[in-house]
Amino acid sequence: MRAGDELAPLEVAVTRTLIIAGALASRDYQDVHHDPEAARAKGSPDIFMNILTTNGLVGRYVTDRLGPTAVLRRVAIRLGAPNHPGDTMVLRGTVEEVDGETAVVRVSGENGIGRHVTGTVTVTVPGAREAEAE
Repeated sequence: MRAGDELAPLEVAVTRTLIIAGALASRDYQDVHHDPEAARAKGSPDIFMNILTTNGLVGRYVTDRLGPTAVLRRVAIRLGAPNHPGDTMVLRGTVEEVDGETAVVRVSGENGIGRHVTGTVTVTVPGAREAEAE
């Protein structure tokens, strides 16, 4: 793992089930995450994904790409264009800096209407130093 390394992208199908299950799992009962009529009444074309679901997907993306020993230390994200059912979000990441076994990865996720998420993930990968030396 070196600064500048790009992580393989991940396509996430944004389904109605994913949006609702993520909201329920994170105890976010806001109606805009499960009731299409309520979401439309509040100006959205449909329900949309909550930030905690996006946060989980970003964390999963980084740990899946860096291996089973990767441990999240910090996830700092900002939302942009909403994720609506029927769309696909593509997550991408680039290693920005590495200090021993700790790395900072810049992550972004785009959907059909624009950039859904941007941010950084700090992760520790035990053994990364030894693997780099080989």
